[in-house]
Amino acid sequence: MQLLDWIVIAAFVCGMIWIVWTVIRKKKENSSDYFLGGKDATWLAIGASIFASNIGSEHLIGLAGAGASSGMAMAHWEIQGWMILLLGWVFVPFYSRSMVLTMPEFLERRYNKASRNILSLISLISYVMTKVAVTVYAGGLVFQQVFGIEELWGIDFFWIAAIGLVIITALYTIVGGMESVLKTSVLQTPILLLGSACILYLGFKELGGWGEMMSLCDVKPSYEGAESTMIHLMRPNTDPQYPWLGALLGSAIIGFWYWCTDQFIVQRVLSGRDEREARRGTIFGAYLKLLPVFLFLIPGMIAFALHQKYIGQGGEGFLPLLADGTANADAAFPTLVAKMLPAGLKGVVVCGILAALMSSLASLFNSSAMLFTIDFYKQYKPETPEKKLVVIGQIATVVVVALGILWIPVMRSVGNVLYNYLQDVQSVLAPGIAAAFLLGVCWKRTSAQGGMWGLLSGLIIGLTRLGAKIYYSNAADASDNLFKYLFYDLNWLFFCGWMLLVCCIIVVAVSLCTPAPSANKISGLVFGTATPEQLETTRKSWNHWDIFHTAVILGITVAFYIYFW
Repeated sequence: MQLLDWIVIAAFVCGMIWIVWTVIRKKKENSSDYFLGGKDATWLAIGASIFASNIGSEHLIGLAGAGASSGMAMAHWEIQGWMILLLGWVFVPFYSRSMVLTMPEFLERRYNKASRNILSLISLISYVMTKVAVTVYAGGLVFQQVFGIEELWGIDFFWIAAIGLVIITALYTIVGGMESVLKTSVLQTPILLLGSACILYLGFKELGGWGEMMSLCDVKPSYEGAESTMIHLMRPNTDPQYPWLGALLGSAIIGFWYWCTDQFIVQRVLSGRDEREARRGTIFGAYLKLLPVFLFLIPGMIAFALHQKYIGQGGEGFLPLLADGTANADAAFPTLVAKMLPAGLKGVVVCGILAALMSSLASLFNSSAMLFTIDFYKQYKPETPEKKLVVIGQIATVVVVALGILWIPVMRSVGNVLYNYLQDVQSVLAPGIAAAFLLGVCWKRTSAQGGMWGLLSGLIIGLTRLGAKIYYSNAADASDNLFKYLFYDLNWLFFCGWMLLVCCIIVVAVSLCTPAPSANKISGLVFGTATPEQLETTRKSWNHWDIFHTAVILGITVAFYIYFW
């Protein structure tokens, strides 16, 4: 890091401080102002916030690491971002009509209070085990690699960087609320895109272009039993890690849960001033979501190709090595930053990394605070003053972050590649939620008990799978049995598909055995129950340009699958 890099970083920090200061000067009189920014966001702010909230260190570190270790396999999860369109076209009208602040609150309207509590619990668990733990861990790792500092004041610099990042981000999120998250995203998103584009360009320049990358990556990935090469997206169904059918099912289930039902993302859309702005925000977000494969995964493949090229020329590899002598895939992106960028540009990319880390954490802090405050605390103390609810949300944020940091050692014992760990955990949390929302919106007969038991069964099965994963990953002499096969040995993607089917069967079976919901209960919340006035409001919120841009996004998605098949 040279003087020019520090000047660039200082300018970025000053911009952030100015934005946050303008936000905190406005008084947040109630919880809606604090958590949803007063519900006045435009499509530009919504789309930028969706993208910036989604793109965190799990992409800078994890997705690049997945590209360096297994190639295009993990691109499924990014390309399934087209499901943001389902959020805008299908779910936004239902969420708008229900006038809810959180997704658990929506399930209470559709089902019952128990469903609301179960979803809130699952969401908070997922935040601790995935978003907080992954983002904090990856943030510490990336700054340790970029700055090249092992220890500071006798303390591992990894923890100094990780905890420092959490504290800084928490401060501006706690004092500014949702509005600070939205407005800082507008600054962070272009910086993140610019920095990653610089990495992509300079990486290709050093390597020799696209063709050279495709040639050097046309080899089998390092995991045992791989049958296809790294450049292929669709791999044989006998592939032990990414069978094509399992990858399509698993990524679709996780994508539906994440983009259409997760508070972390949907909260950005709920902050829109009306259905038109919310829908166009999702379309803009879907355009941006086409970029991560090229900005993060392909740089990981470039790092792998450079590693192979340098070794082939008789020199040292490009990537640092792990203790067992293998290349450290998760170090791909920070290594590219440290070795490829000149002074000034390195500062821009570090700002992009800061932007990704801070935006993702800020959105997480705001969402977790809102979930606990609205879906737990306010339920039991409904008379609590609005200003006190804001304080309760801030305290909840601190607790969630602390639990996430404590989970980091467990996470490191379960997964070798960060992005694989992230999707593995999400694959067992998503099916139950997806079943409850999908059947709840599409089938009028889905009863309150049916939805509740679908969620509960998903939680029980998912936690059992996670417990088995932790135990068997660290047990050296575990014997083979049916339980181990179902909850550990069975491919994680096929497990996700079977789990969705089981949860759907439970929802249908219980619904048929319990009383159907009344017409008033589900009015406006299920297909075929909207009033003429509600349908007219939705129809007026879109035009031919919305359809055109939706078609373009879907066309690009199809073309991507064809090219990398």
